[in-house]
Amino acid sequence: MDPQDLAPRLEKIETRLAYLEDFLTRLQDEVVGRNATLDRLITENTAMKERLLLISRNLEEMPNQRPPHY
Repeated sequence: MDPQDLAPRLEKIETRLAYLEDFLTRLQDEVVGRNATLDRLITENTAMKERLLLISRNLEEMPNQRPPHY
């Protein structure tokens, strides 16, 4: 292979590699951001489930209690 033909091919490969590296970096940043959002949503969901369970238990006990005006 002629060395003159090699230079443009090598430049093309280097350019593609640079684009791929940039793409992977942006993709990784996006995945990390989504994981942080998912972790936050899981935490919020757990807190909401606990709160709803507490409210549900309180509602179950209410019919068995006398109103405060008795």
